[in-house]
Amino acid sequence: MLSDSKLGFGLMRLPKNENGTIQIDKVQTMVDAFMKAGFNYFDTAYAYAGSEEAIRKTLVEKYPRDSFTLADKVPAWKLKNKEDVERIFNESLSLCGVDYFDFYLLHSVDATHLPTYEKYGCFDFLKDMKRQGKIIYRVFLS
Repeated sequence: MLSDSKLGFGLMRLPKNENGTIQIDKVQTMVDAFMKAGFNYFDTAYAYAGSEEAIRKTLVEKYPRDSFTLADKVPAWKLKNKEDVERIFNESLSLCGVDYFDFYLLHSVDATHLPTYEKYGCFDFLKDMKRQGKIIYRVFLS
């Protein structure tokens, strides 16, 4: 489902305790309030440490998959070879607890990162994931 939300819930900075662990109970309260208010677009990324697991616990395990829209991203700076593209994508699916992403983006596309995305075939990979139904709406840039 394409989100009609006018507001997105970003998971870049989540509440943490003094040990640096994400406070799932606080994130749950935030997710519940967001959904109750009628919003349904959530944005996470492989590079947002712990956020993919947090979204699985607070959203995916609690709400029907068709009730929210989920975006994730691959970071160029984590890619060392072509195999990393698929590995990171599959890790993100698993960590989020979903079979597909509504949106999957290339993180921080700029003059520094674009050559990495091109070198490792990211554009073709994302097109293939779209054909397989693992990405619903193809978006390349973030």
